[in-house]
Amino acid sequence: MMGGVEIEVGLKTWRPCPHRRMALEEGGRLSELRARVGASHGITDLTCKLHFYDQWAQDYDQDVAMLQYRAPRLAVDCLTRALPGPPHDALILDVACGTGLVAVELQARGFLQLHGVDGSPGMLEQARARGLYRRLSLCTLGQEPLPSSEGTFDAVLMVGALSDGQVPCSAIPELLRVAKPGGLVCLTTRTNPSNLRYKEELEATLDRLEQAGAWERLMAWPVEQGNWPPPSLRWDLALLTAMASSPGLSTCTASRRQPGPRE
Repeated sequence: MMGGVEIEVGLKTWRPCPHRRMALEEGGRLSELRARVGASHGITDLTCKLHFYDQWAQDYDQDVAMLQYRAPRLAVDCLTRALPGPPHDALILDVACGTGLVAVELQARGFLQLHGVDGSPGMLEQARARGLYRRLSLCTLGQEPLPSSEGTFDAVLMVGALSDGQVPCSAIPELLRVAKPGGLVCLTTRTNPSNLRYKEELEATLDRLEQAGAWERLMAWPVEQGNWPPPSLRWDLALLTAMASSPGLSTCTASRRQPGPRE
């Protein structure tokens, strides 16, 4: 009591708003992902790149989910539209299969005969745990041939591995070798600044193969990226044609290789 006036003294506790706390945590996580993705794009030595993916394998799925990585879904959408027959009859090779994100999309659309190859044992371990592949093989494309006979697969996909330090452009004909005559090859690459030189070399490689009659382009899909994820974190899909003006797409190509005497 002071001067006949009663003063109430209380203690108040401030607690961060749950939404703000989540935003702060998410911001910290995004900073980590920005560093990790930037590091992966900056590694051009193949041995170092494979070691990096071995270390990333356990967290890879949750990291790319946070970044809304859409390349597997878009590539399989492209394949589904181009494939002439029922999906359950098609024998598919998933090159640089990683943890099996492409296999998840394939199975959801009725593709059941899936084979996969990757150069990272850690990634293959995660892919094997999904139980979606009939066969998984360790193979570093560009240093060794694919472990399959000529003309084996109805479709060959390679999603997310066409960049410096991963699959060289010189290995593209190897994808064509294991595809059946008239089979499909579906590819994606990035338009990130760090990948532009590789993208130009890839476009030139594909153009030379098309001019030689080895395959023909069937479809190319522009990709609307929007504002998320931010540019520093994106895997932008690139137009695989030098003449194109679109910022990104998935491309399916059909093999026009003529059957040999034993096929």
